[in-house]
Amino acid sequence: MSFSANKATFGTLIKRTLVKRIRFRGRSLVIGIPLWWLIVFFLIPFVVVAKISFSEAIIARPPYSSLLEWKEGGFLLLKLHFSNYLYLLEDSLYISAYWSSIKVAFFSTLIALLVAYPMAYYIARSTERRRNILLMLIILPFWTSFLLRVYAWIGILKTHGIINNILMSLGITSEPLVMMQTNFAVYVGIVYTYLPFMILPLYTNLVKLDNSLLEASADLGANPLTTFFKITLPLSVPGIIAGSMLVFIPVVGEFVIPALLGGPDTLMIGKVLWDEFFSNRDWPVASAVAIVMLVLLVIPVMLLRNAQNASRAAST
Repeated sequence: MSFSANKATFGTLIKRTLVKRIRFRGRSLVIGIPLWWLIVFFLIPFVVVAKISFSEAIIARPPYSSLLEWKEGGFLLLKLHFSNYLYLLEDSLYISAYWSSIKVAFFSTLIALLVAYPMAYYIARSTERRRNILLMLIILPFWTSFLLRVYAWIGILKTHGIINNILMSLGITSEPLVMMQTNFAVYVGIVYTYLPFMILPLYTNLVKLDNSLLEASADLGANPLTTFFKITLPLSVPGIIAGSMLVFIPVVGEFVIPALLGGPDTLMIGKVLWDEFFSNRDWPVASAVAIVMLVLLVIPVMLLRNAQNASRAAST
């Protein structure tokens, strides 16, 4: 009996060990794939760009001066050139571009939120069959090329485009409205392009809202508007923050939409980066611009994350 018991115990230990090893390998595989993806496609390029930003251009194109230099006696000297970052402070173009990009991203995110919230709320309160159809319509633009959708807005907003033709045929205006090559066109293109990124997180949050809370609020005598501001809106703050981050962060570095829909006065950091890399061929300055932009993006992301964690803690 003791031998059988010891044998069963030994078999159980082996099974537990195998299960632990399988779980550990499974977790390592799940974590390892995205970790290596981030290392290869984010961390390594970031290190390369950071290295170039502290270098000094020998000529108008690579190679650049090395950051490490061996001295006599076997000493390794690290040479960091901060002149590229100081140049950004001296030239008002870069400060204006940063400020303009943040301003456009902020107002675009705000407009997208105002448009997306009613849509996400309606989808979340619809029946399951209608909900699936509406979600498919939200995702449907992703099935076509991003550039084609932006070029479509050129046909809609141009002087003799669809909107102006309709307005003039109805007699609302006597001459075409100037919409292309303006900030208005840039905001329209950005809000249209990034609207699904605001709708989907809001929908995911609102669809999980407990209807009993709304019924209890109505039973206590609250009108629908009070219920919305006291219950629905506070509980949807995590979705608002998630959607805002998904819109704000990529809009700051947006290049295609301002280049195609905006005018010469539309100044954004993405256009400045393009000019520095491909027109001026000043890669150290361009890398410094990219690093500073990344640092500026980290600040609002941290603030939004802190607000999201605080709202989650308050809700629990």
